[in-house]
Amino acid sequence: MQGSVQRLTLYPLGAAWSVRIRASVLRPVPRLLSPSTRTLFSETGVWEKDYRTETRLKVEEWWHPRIMAQWKKDVLNPMGWDAFGLPAENAAIERGLDPEEWTKSNIESMREQLDSLGLCFNWDREVTTCQPDYYRWTQYLFIKLFEAGLAYQKEAVVNWDPIDQTVLADEQVDENGRSWRSGALVEQKLLTQWFIKTTNYAKPLLDALADLPEWYGVKAMQANWIGECTGCYFDFKLKVNGEETGEVLSAYSFCPEMVFGAAYLAILPSHRLLHGSSSVRPALEKAFHPGRDCLTEISALNLFTGHEVPLVISHKDGFDGYLDTVIGIPDYSEEDLVVAKAMNLRWTTVLNNHEDGTQTLINSEEFSGLTREKAFDSITQKAREQKVGGHLTSDKLRDWLISRQRYWGTPIPVVHCESCGPVAVPKEELPVTLPKLPSLTGKGASPLEAAHDWVNCKCPRCKGPARRETDTMDTFVDSAWYYFRYIDPHNPDRPFERHLADHWLPVDVYIGGKEHAVMHLYYARFLCHFCKDQGLVAHREPFQKLLVQGLIKGQTFKLADSGQYLKREEIDFSGTYLNLPVVLTWEKMSKSKHNGLDPQEVIRQYGVDTVRLYILYAAPPEQDILWNVKTDALPGVLRWQSRLWQLVTKLRAARQLGDMTTPSLLKKKELAETRKIWENKNYAIQEVTSHFTENFLFNAAISRLMGLTNTLTSATVKVVQHSVEFEEALAVLVMMTAPMAPHLASELWAGCPLLKQGGDVMQQSWPTVDPAYLEVPDFVELSVLINNKACGTVTVPLQVSKDTARVQQLILESPLGQKLLSKRSIKRAILSPRTSLINFLTDE
Repeated sequence: MQGSVQRLTLYPLGAAWSVRIRASVLRPVPRLLSPSTRTLFSETGVWEKDYRTETRLKVEEWWHPRIMAQWKKDVLNPMGWDAFGLPAENAAIERGLDPEEWTKSNIESMREQLDSLGLCFNWDREVTTCQPDYYRWTQYLFIKLFEAGLAYQKEAVVNWDPIDQTVLADEQVDENGRSWRSGALVEQKLLTQWFIKTTNYAKPLLDALADLPEWYGVKAMQANWIGECTGCYFDFKLKVNGEETGEVLSAYSFCPEMVFGAAYLAILPSHRLLHGSSSVRPALEKAFHPGRDCLTEISALNLFTGHEVPLVISHKDGFDGYLDTVIGIPDYSEEDLVVAKAMNLRWTTVLNNHEDGTQTLINSEEFSGLTREKAFDSITQKAREQKVGGHLTSDKLRDWLISRQRYWGTPIPVVHCESCGPVAVPKEELPVTLPKLPSLTGKGASPLEAAHDWVNCKCPRCKGPARRETDTMDTFVDSAWYYFRYIDPHNPDRPFERHLADHWLPVDVYIGGKEHAVMHLYYARFLCHFCKDQGLVAHREPFQKLLVQGLIKGQTFKLADSGQYLKREEIDFSGTYLNLPVVLTWEKMSKSKHNGLDPQEVIRQYGVDTVRLYILYAAPPEQDILWNVKTDALPGVLRWQSRLWQLVTKLRAARQLGDMTTPSLLKKKELAETRKIWENKNYAIQEVTSHFTENFLFNAAISRLMGLTNTLTSATVKVVQHSVEFEEALAVLVMMTAPMAPHLASELWAGCPLLKQGGDVMQQSWPTVDPAYLEVPDFVELSVLINNKACGTVTVPLQVSKDTARVQQLILESPLGQKLLSKRSIKRAILSPRTSLINFLTDE
């Protein structure tokens, strides 16, 4: 529909349903057809009476290229492909193909499928995350994070997928401890990994949720994921016998304002320092005795306070949340006090308790004398300024693990030099492109290790020998910023221009699944906050309105024990596979789960408009659809299309009777009918517009349009022939159907010359409610029923029309009431709360 909107509607990479399209009619040249040939009005000028299968196919064949060709850019509606990652690599390995060629062929196929559905996108802004001209800027943003101290490498106990042979982020492990992709039971493994310090942005990300509109529960999910940001980390340098080890450790405190009162640092027995390649491991192993608190010969220098405290190995298996390192402060915790006393440790008291119940700091240098609340803010702020901690976060949020030991992903733009350590690749040398490999197995260490010519390089800093990083990035890094690239997709000099970002962003409507609530959406929000701090954009939040879409789920088979997904043809449907128990579930369609559905087959069977309407009508957008189960909506959708067609047939037939349209010929009963049509039209405009623009309940919008269809279908021939209201209501019905069923609506509009108000249906402005419909009347005409039988109407003042006693009194005083009710005994008067109607129950 036409409009002046110049904003951005965003769909997740690789999938979308568009409802805003626009086209123009290309006038056909009439040609003669044999009598047996099914005709199309737009092509021949002959209107088919019924909307049959052959007609539907003809309509879509005729209108599809015209709708696609005449697409205009009223709304920026881009599309792109999240093309890196495990599914593509595994599928390519399974078929013995190169992942790049496999991915490109799939993109071509999916683009054709989207076009066949009549979805109109700005293909000139298409982005593909596996193309060097895209991931060059993914690498650029990684280097910005690295330079800001937010990208770092450390040994960590990680989630290992034994089937896909790769690391998983915490969010990619389900509540049963299984991989979100392969379904395998996840193992724990110690590896050197790259992380992004998202915890530094925990509090800003949490606070910013308050400024966003309601996100279908996603705001609560993100807030729960982040947790209560009531503490922070401080950085410590570790020493052994007074000698620096080069090891820096971040430790969490629930009371940052009391950090000058620290007595010790505590780590868990499972800590990486006890199990990895750290130089302090021998000293820790020497002191460690399972089941008790162990004082070590290692000391930790607090980079904020300048104080040294001993390092203790805790007897505990776990601290609060996901913490593995905490600061022991006896003034804060009775438990910390017990540990400190048991080990004869020294500490400084930092709290002064006053008689009025307030507390102020002592022995805390410049912060002495401050209340705990003011000291909390001052200490954490100064720690942030000194870049030694102080960023408020929760005890359960961990940094973003982005390393993946797979080939098909964005190379991490870092080289490792024995002299200089990890060094970022100079920006002018980006992109670091993936080398071609002769074969892939998907097992073991990173495949890039085998690309010796690619791995061995020179250090950009000292020019000495170095090795490239062989891990690739988690694909969520690629998709965390794609909305920026949409606004400037061909820029060769930078990821995007600031002025374009400030014009188009933030995104007005983001459409995505709830499964991204604590992954993609969280990472995208983090990166937008970071870009704001880097001066790349003016806004912090990337998305305003959020439409959470449900999934079309497919029937899925997997082994009960391992969670391995199976193909349908591998199942003998006795409940086993190779004598192993198999479970049947309904899950998100995915190549890796062998439960996908080819849209082309469905379109060939039912047609484009039917499939579009079915998906929108089967359930509210946030609910899932189980394919092959939720098919009861299909017959209703098919019938509705036929009824829409019959309405145009009905109007054409009525207007061909010969008489000119003459509203004055309509009698009182027919005028009441036209009034009802007018009211239903305006009500439909009001409701459908709200569903399209506010709550996105497209199934409810279709139901309302079906209701208007019913009203028009029941109209008498004389009303159809002589009322303007019928014609206007039918025009509105076709226009509001057009975004969801554009081919059918275009033919309906073309088939009725009375509806042609300056071009094709897609060129019409969206209908608006008649001002008279919005006016509040002074009086209301009330239908009067006696013992459920209609007896007439009485006009009453609007202000008393909901007051049963006053309405009853006015009716009894009216001529109608005196005639029909004065001699009856009224047992009860029922005033309808929804319609202008009152029913008197009386003794006969």
